[in-house]
Amino acid sequence: MLAAYIERFGPPEEIRYGRLPDPSPGPTDVLVEVWASTVNPVDTFVRSGLFRTPVAFPFVIARDLVGRVVRAGPGATGFAPGDPVWCNSLGHDGRQGAAAELAVVPADRLYRLPAGVDPLTAVGVLHPTATAYLGLFRHGQLSAGDTVLVGGAAGNVGSAAVVLAAQAGARVIATAGPGDLARCRAMGAAEAIPYDAPDLAARLRAAAPEGIDVHLDTSGHNDLRLAVDLLAHGGRIVLLAGARTEPVLPAGRLYMRDGSIRGFVISHASTAELAAAARTINRLLPSGLLRTREVAVLPLQSAAEAHAIIENGTDKRILLGL
Repeated sequence: MLAAYIERFGPPEEIRYGRLPDPSPGPTDVLVEVWASTVNPVDTFVRSGLFRTPVAFPFVIARDLVGRVVRAGPGATGFAPGDPVWCNSLGHDGRQGAAAELAVVPADRLYRLPAGVDPLTAVGVLHPTATAYLGLFRHGQLSAGDTVLVGGAAGNVGSAAVVLAAQAGARVIATAGPGDLARCRAMGAAEAIPYDAPDLAARLRAAAPEGIDVHLDTSGHNDLRLAVDLLAHGGRIVLLAGARTEPVLPAGRLYMRDGSIRGFVISHASTAELAAAARTINRLLPSGLLRTREVAVLPLQSAAEAHAIIENGTDKRILLGL
């Protein structure tokens, strides 16, 4: 099979494109013909060695795929050849990745693609939406009636968080670029405030006079001084971006408000947590509510270029078509 892979950690130039032996599924695995994959920031962390995880070289990169079942192992019940499927948790903890013509997926990490959903549309939202879901509900413990602040609300994870929180009956306050405020409101935000407003703190306090129940900064700025100052009693701050940030924590104000901070990396999510996110993703995919802001589709042989684009800070969602 043709694949994008690395033989050692390093910069994007370490990514090779060529033939590797076809993988074989184990008893509880499914062999999938890959239609499309993606490049996520965490994929660049794994490739570079920043995010240490067990890797067997040559290592096929990428974690998301949409494709169809070729064959299933005898213990991988519920899947039949030809079934459209998706996965968002390959390329980590010893699992080979998705950027190849064929991929082996453990059956408990594989989900059916709803009928009528475009594969390229789906693959672009899987990872961001699952991240937003687990950040909000698993770690942020979001409930109907809560007030949630989504920082970076026009990005891929931020957009999904706005949609999911609004759908769950929360009141969403979004921060984004001035040109994206209308889009945030259209996705369900009750308030949308420019992230670069000179009076940002005052505007956020006015928008949430009772405080923020869940603070989710998808931009990775992690301004904990402001986040703690905005918290409601018992409020939760969820950290899920900004791997290299070292913010100052006003610990006294945090504990006086019974507040908490949770770090969250989706790579550590259990199969049960991923399956819960998948159920919500599959419910919303046919509705068209889950959308990426801007998409660039590159061929698999351009995976190194795609990684370089992501590391340069683009807002685009990079898809790898096969």
